[in-house]
Amino acid sequence: MKDFSKTKYSKTNNGVYKKSSKQQNKNSKSNTKREFNKEKNITYDENNLKRSRDLKNNATNYSNPKYNQKNNKQNKNLYKTKNNIVGHNLKRNNVFSNEKTLDDWIWGKHSVLAALKSERPINRIWCTSEISSSEKFFLLLNNIKSKGVLIEEVSWSRLSQLTFGAVHQGIALQLACSKTVSLPDLINLSKRKSTNPIIVALDGITDPHNLGAIIRSAEALGCNGVIIPQRRSAGLTGTVAKVAAGALEHIPLCRVVNLNRALDELKKNNYLAIGLSGEGQLSISKYTEKSPLVVIIGSEGKGISLLTQKKCDFLLKIPLKGKTSSLNASVAAGISLCYLTNI
Repeated sequence: MKDFSKTKYSKTNNGVYKKSSKQQNKNSKSNTKREFNKEKNITYDENNLKRSRDLKNNATNYSNPKYNQKNNKQNKNLYKTKNNIVGHNLKRNNVFSNEKTLDDWIWGKHSVLAALKSERPINRIWCTSEISSSEKFFLLLNNIKSKGVLIEEVSWSRLSQLTFGAVHQGIALQLACSKTVSLPDLINLSKRKSTNPIIVALDGITDPHNLGAIIRSAEALGCNGVIIPQRRSAGLTGTVAKVAAGALEHIPLCRVVNLNRALDELKKNNYLAIGLSGEGQLSISKYTEKSPLVVIIGSEGKGISLLTQKKCDFLLKIPLKGKTSSLNASVAAGISLCYLTNI
């Protein structure tokens, strides 16, 4: 028979042994603790599962998991580090399209100042307003702007974006692949070489491939120079030099601030302005007048601007027989120059 005296039981009036209230409280506490631990373990497992899912998502998305504040800070730092590493790797692998142009870029005050003083051919300059108005750069920038070089004032952050975070000190420039001549020099050179010279002027040719192809055709067909406006035009970049296939070294190039003023200057020197337009009333095959010519080629979409059309003495069109209503700008230039150089 079980000895109830050794356990914490008490005898009731009915002669039935029952656990004491103290023992019952203790047992109930232990049961509650076990249930709490069990529930805690389940919750802990769920949290672990959720955390592992978040970590898995973060491996690709770097999204902030809903952890405590300490984990949030650590994850934000991880996000920044990952982004920096990814950006660095993209730069190394030349994923950014602009990365190819950084080979002909110069940045930093001293480096840019040396390039400006050495009169190296420059395509474009980016600088902050503080630099453009500074005593050291103000006169140099104004002088080079008068030669047709585009100077653009940008914010510090935009310049950092353009140079991929380089220490630019507020100024950067892109070198040109060829030297340019002034408009008066181009006029004198062209008249010395030919009695009826032909100069090509571009209006709105922003595609470097088209620009390179037009320069190539102009040089191959014996034209005496190419005029490129400061704005709304592709620059003399490496892409242009590659497409031109060496033509940049054999034909004079002129950068002008304003194309219409340049046309006025040419017309004063007895040049006729010929504009190529699909709406021209005279076919290019019927044009027979011999004279110094400046042939204006517009963009594929908009063509020659209205103000420039008013400067033209003739608007010529290429007769098309097929259903295609227009030609690529460089193709139209090649066909037109072939006609005009054989008059």
